[in-house]
Amino acid sequence: MKEAEERPLIGIVGPCGSGKSTLLAGLEKAGFRCRHIAQEHSYVKSMWQVITNPAILIYLKCSFENSTARRKLNWTPADHEEQLSRLSHALEHADLVIDTNEAGLEDVLAQALAFLEKKTP
Repeated sequence: MKEAEERPLIGIVGPCGSGKSTLLAGLEKAGFRCRHIAQEHSYVKSMWQVITNPAILIYLKCSFENSTARRKLNWTPADHEEQLSRLSHALEHADLVIDTNEAGLEDVLAQALAFLEKKTP
């Protein structure tokens, strides 16, 4: 496996509670260079490109129910929908989309690793 600094930069986006930090930790442990992109907090839909411009973009899907349960958020469905709207550009440009609603932590990491092993040298 190449040294981390030689590997392509991987960006991870998704709504709050989707598992971005957990996936990032697992991928970094496997030797990948990653950035958690807090795109869901920006009104500029292409901010993920401006700040990070990753070679590979992974989008994590998460429902309102799971986001609020995982993060103990006091949100309304409209708050979640606003995050999804802010993330729409990233979703359209994602190289990999993983639905974290039913996938466990290990499965999300396994899906990402399988994809990255095929896409990275």
